[in-house]
Amino acid sequence: MLDKIKKNYFLLLFTFLLLYFFFNFLEGERGLFSYFKKKILLQNLHNEEIKLKNKIENLNIKNSLLTNNLDLDYIEILIRQKFMFGKKGETHYIINNNDN
Repeated sequence: MLDKIKKNYFLLLFTFLLLYFFFNFLEGERGLFSYFKKKILLQNLHNEEIKLKNKIENLNIKNSLLTNNLDLDYIEILIRQKFMFGKKGETHYIINNNDN
């Protein structure tokens, strides 16, 4: 038995090293599976960053409408939405969204 092991020493060593590198290539923190998970996470974060940048841009536009030169049309829209004011002769309808 010991003779066979001595004869095939390099074959056994090569097999164990091959298995070791193969499993480490697939598993672990720097493995192939982890790479694909991190790639998906990076894409999700990139999409979230784009959404947040768009939201910031919209808020900057709305802020500029209220600060630099007052846009009376925008102020009227805000008053109608927030305080439910209207002009004389207008009818307002309140629609409740029930998610039941």
